[in-house]
Amino acid sequence: MLLKLFIENYALIQKLEVDWSEGFSVITGETGAGKSILVGALSLILGQRADTTVLFNKESKCIVEGTFNISNYGLEHYFSDLELDYDESLILRREISPTGKSRAFINDTPVNLNQLKDLGDRLVNIHSQHAITTLNQANFQLEILDDYASVRTLMKEFREKFKFLKRQQSELAALNQEEKRLRGETDYLQFLFEELDKAALIEGEQQEMEDKLALITHAEQIKNGISHSTHLLEGADQNLLMGLSETVAILRNISSFHQEISEIVGRLESNLIDIKDLTKELQRLEDSVQMDPQEAERLANRLDLIYRLQKKHLVSTVEDLIRIRSEIAEMLHKTESLEEQIVKLEREIELASIELGKLAETVSVARTKSIPHFEKEICGLLTKLGMPSARFLVNSTKEERLTADGFDSVKFLFSANKGVTPDEVSKIASGGELSRLMLSIKSMISQKNLLPTVIFDEIDSGVSGDIAGKVGAILKRMAGNMQVIVITHLPQIAGKGNTHYWAYKEDFDGITRSKFKKLNLEERVEEIAKMVSSDRVTEASYQTAKELLTN
Repeated sequence: MLLKLFIENYALIQKLEVDWSEGFSVITGETGAGKSILVGALSLILGQRADTTVLFNKESKCIVEGTFNISNYGLEHYFSDLELDYDESLILRREISPTGKSRAFINDTPVNLNQLKDLGDRLVNIHSQHAITTLNQANFQLEILDDYASVRTLMKEFREKFKFLKRQQSELAALNQEEKRLRGETDYLQFLFEELDKAALIEGEQQEMEDKLALITHAEQIKNGISHSTHLLEGADQNLLMGLSETVAILRNISSFHQEISEIVGRLESNLIDIKDLTKELQRLEDSVQMDPQEAERLANRLDLIYRLQKKHLVSTVEDLIRIRSEIAEMLHKTESLEEQIVKLEREIELASIELGKLAETVSVARTKSIPHFEKEICGLLTKLGMPSARFLVNSTKEERLTADGFDSVKFLFSANKGVTPDEVSKIASGGELSRLMLSIKSMISQKNLLPTVIFDEIDSGVSGDIAGKVGAILKRMAGNMQVIVITHLPQIAGKGNTHYWAYKEDFDGITRSKFKKLNLEERVEEIAKMVSSDRVTEASYQTAKELLTN
């Protein structure tokens, strides 16, 4: 339950701290005094979005902080899921900066707005005048029926699985589209792959073949050059080897007479050995160079194939062609893999659809079974609220195709008077009748779900006299199981509260501020007497106020 609410710099509230009581609390005050402002501030810590228009002082930040007792509500698992420390005393805090930046906290730990809202929905339910208009909405009506049929948890599971199924179906559509695109290219890709694969390309072969072809092509020229060179070295009448040998012999005879000549002889002898080796190497090369027209033709054809493939794929090396072959092979494999993925996903979707259908059918049976009891209880509450001739029906239609709501769609039909055929509530009910119908629904659902706190913002719209007393009685009965806070302008309801808060405005330094005060018994009599009186407070109005409080 809500224990304390602290508000700073929100709307007409400069700073306010309110301690709340268990049971039935009422808030009264003049129109515009700030009763609904209190609810608006509370909505901030329940996850409602806000902007800088809520700031009392545009230069300072807005702070709203609520303290709750959450013992016995089974929320430990929620804190565990969020990796937050659990404590029976919970503090929700919201800050809005002048720049519009919003921060949310659970027990001083920063959280996002969705997490704050999720927890807030488990603590407080706010019913406002706006909520009455939602009574005409099909999804709201179905949620009410699901609350009564106790299938909200089941529906949460269903909707999560339904969303997952939709994601799977979207993924399948994307895979089919990709498979279709690749399938259109497969034949051409297969042709390219086979062409490259058949070429049996080897890294480095292009340079090797180009060098070998150049050697064969110029074999005669090479052999002639080598032959002439060896002839000059050793075959001519005045060949280099013979002249060098004679030079070494002459210098060796006189080397003993001069040290430098001896050194020159050594160098010449070394060169003589090298030239002899080089001559032999040239002879070997001459013998190895062969003119082979068939090999030249084979190499030219092979290189022509490589050049043609390079030109086709806009690359310049064999290594690039090998890389392209691998990429094409991967694309072909991807097409085969996509087919396997599609078959697997289709099977998963089929099984998920069957499971969802069973889950939706379970929900549908529970809804259908609960409708007669739901209608009966609502009519019973409407009778207590002075509408004995009211008829309330739930028109349920079962669809063939699954939606996010399962198989069912519902429509609430209502008639307040005899002889009037029940129709959609938006077409047939007045404001007061809608308020009583909504109160009946809220009363029943709240009792069933046992929320910690329920707040009604002027649920008594369009209600007066004896009916107002009956509305108050239902609200008081609800407060036997939970904390009920009601903003009201009716003395019959205000008199039934266990605790009474008064909202008023105060002008200070030319600025209007909203204030709240918890009234004692004497002050309650005074306030209710004012509510009873249409003009001035009389002794009779005082007496009526006392009777309302006594009863």
